[in-house]
Amino acid sequence: ILMVGLQGSGKTTTTGKLAKRLKEKEGKKVLMASLDVYRPAAMDQLAVLGTQIGVDTLPIVPGQKPVDIAKRAKQQAVLGGYDVYMLDTAGRLQIDEVLMQLMSGKEAQVYVVRCGEEERCAKVFKEAKKRSFKQAAQYQEGRKERNPRRARAMSKKTRYGQKEQEQAWLNAEVDALYRLAGAGVRVPEPHGFVDGVLLMEMITDADGNVAPRLDEITLTPEQAEAYFAKVIQDVVRMLCAGLIHGDLSEFNVLVDAHGPVIIDLPQAVDAAGNNSAAAMLYRDVDNMRNYFGQYAPALLDTHYGKEMWALYESGELHPDSKLTGHFDFDTHIADVDELMEVIDDAKEEEAERQARMRDDGEDDGEIPQPY
Repeated sequence: ILMVGLQGSGKTTTTGKLAKRLKEKEGKKVLMASLDVYRPAAMDQLAVLGTQIGVDTLPIVPGQKPVDIAKRAKQQAVLGGYDVYMLDTAGRLQIDEVLMQLMSGKEAQVYVVRCGEEERCAKVFKEAKKRSFKQAAQYQEGRKERNPRRARAMSKKTRYGQKEQEQAWLNAEVDALYRLAGAGVRVPEPHGFVDGVLLMEMITDADGNVAPRLDEITLTPEQAEAYFAKVIQDVVRMLCAGLIHGDLSEFNVLVDAHGPVIIDLPQAVDAAGNNSAAAMLYRDVDNMRNYFGQYAPALLDTHYGKEMWALYESGELHPDSKLTGHFDFDTHIADVDELMEVIDDAKEEEAERQARMRDDGEDDGEIPQPY
């Protein structure tokens, strides 16, 4: 029996379960062998598992190749009178060869890899303690966790909860890429995510080379205006899909043969559930306005972020909404005296509520606990 599948899909554990069933339910004599020469710990894991369930494993010979191990397992099975021999292969990540490191960022390293005949990008996320991304909690506010047990553990910051929180952070970019691609936003096409490695489309320029970042190219005023319009259109579509990039700048935009491509989305913000959503949207749009405004100064007088958020709040923003960049700011001066009266009234109501609680507690012989 040859066990194959993606890395992390549970092949070794399943090998052990099948071997145990064949031994106990079918009365078979079983031999297990690990072909994962890339991870010595995997070979040791199978050996330990075999000892636990009482199933023989092929002795480990350091330096032996997978095909040779398979041949040795077959020979051992024949000579040892085994009914079944099981081969636990190395996990498959769809990556045939790592060609070069493309970049190293604050939360991940990106490599150019070969997958069959295609070249793709593999984004390898760093462990939480090695990442330098700041204020992660602010970005994660509003993200929903449907599993009650995980949600409680994450809120209590238990060891299990921290592990699940880390997994949720890693999954966020994958989920965002699929959602935004479906909404018509130009982002890299995802091809899978296994064990902290995100495999995705490699963005290239007109000559087929790795696409440059926006900050690495010089633009004409006409190009700046056209690229800015494309980015604004994608930001609108992101917002209509319920997401805000949260860290959008010239460093998180690539330029392929057709224009801007938005990248780096692990911190993507829930537009409806995050109290800082509006501020992050304004910052994203202003970053883009200020950058493109270096080449097309007329853009510096626009206020697309304010305009699109106002439309979003009123339910009038659509993926193909035509924006003007104009926004009428509220020039009304706040009445400070009236505001202080509201605050004083709230304090008075709270004092009265606390007094009623004390009275009720004295009547019941209990000391009321404040909220």
